[in-house]
Amino acid sequence: MKIGELVGAGRTADVFALDDGRVLRRYRDGDDTTDEVAVMAYLAEHGFPVPAVWPGAAAGELVMQRLSGTTMVDALFNGAITAEQAGGMLAELLRRLHEIPARVSTDPAHRVLHLDLHPENVMLTPQGPVVIDWATAAEGPPGLDSAMAALILAEAALAMPAATVLLASLLRHLGGVEGVHLAEARTRRAANPTLGPEEVGRLDEAVALIEETAGS
Repeated sequence: MKIGELVGAGRTADVFALDDGRVLRRYRDGDDTTDEVAVMAYLAEHGFPVPAVWPGAAAGELVMQRLSGTTMVDALFNGAITAEQAGGMLAELLRRLHEIPARVSTDPAHRVLHLDLHPENVMLTPQGPVVIDWATAAEGPPGLDSAMAALILAEAALAMPAATVLLASLLRHLGGVEGVHLAEARTRRAANPTLGPEEVGRLDEAVALIEETAGS
């Protein structure tokens, strides 16, 4: 397995091309990817659109199918899809995900949660949208996942008002989000070590934007 060029980088990991049509995702802090691989494999077994995945050589690595296509955020910027379409697509992905029983939890109300679903984590491939980056996956009430997706979009909308259209579409297709789940999502975001102080300081404003958008 020959590691090639850097093809992507996020807040916590780098992605490198491999010589066999796959990619290597390597976490900079060496976080164990065992659970992430297990979740992705479980979702694939249930027909949810995720990349094929294999364990990496080290604890902080995993190997994934290299997808063709573009990210949803790039498709939005180049006009390939509209914000209204993107919001509906994100809501539909959440709906499909939350139809799958939890992998570990014995609570019948729990489901697998992505907890970081936004346009940069959806690849639009010729076969349809595929959800990537399952590092934050957990299990719990589906409403928390929906609230987290809305909160992340609201944060983006504070910096880029055009994203409010996408947020409004998501909320409309979801039928809104519950206050208790939105409060939990805010708490989780505030504890996220990848967010800086300024980002954490805007969370209350983001929550207010969701409430305003949902009520308009």
